[in-house]
Amino acid sequence: MKKMGHLVLMVKEPRMGRVKTRLADEIGVINAWRFFKLNVARTANTLRDKRWHCWLSITPDTATNERGIWPRGWKRIKQGNGDLGMRMLAPMKSLPPGPVVIIGSDVPGITKAHINTAFRALGANDMAIGPATDGGYWLVGQRRRPITINPFKNARWSTPHALDDTLADALASPRRIRISLLDILSDVDTAKDYAEWKKKR
Repeated sequence: MKKMGHLVLMVKEPRMGRVKTRLADEIGVINAWRFFKLNVARTANTLRDKRWHCWLSITPDTATNERGIWPRGWKRIKQGNGDLGMRMLAPMKSLPPGPVVIIGSDVPGITKAHINTAFRALGANDMAIGPATDGGYWLVGQRRRPITINPFKNARWSTPHALDDTLADALASPRRIRISLLDILSDVDTAKDYAEWKKKR
């Protein structure tokens, strides 16, 4: 019997000055905070679907039990410690059986069709990755069967090398890894990205 997939949305507690700090340096703390809150809500509401389990992976861990700040219909888990790679690998190792797809909270263009495509790709591939225009990626998923690999060992986060580093780590696995590359999307990290997002709202 085919196992349902798990969609994991990585989020921070929405405290002003603690989210989208690089963006805040360019557009101001309030605007960055508002963007973050709006896009988390939009992403969660848009992507909630009965075809997959929905999880919020939250940092800091103490915010997991906060009431009234998280979208409804999503189960909450702690991100835990470590760099971004370790925190993304955690649900890939710990969630119940079924493919896992992880996304960030700053990509306005993600749709249910993108998520469905990722899960379908994991039917025939070990990994699915959605490249971002800045050299990173907006989605990473694993089938987790027969094994879960760690493709994040050498990733240089927040650089144009993050995608290439992750692909290199995955392909260096002793087991032959099949990878599906999905559509290229843009995240919102700069004032220019923010201006483009406001035009499309």
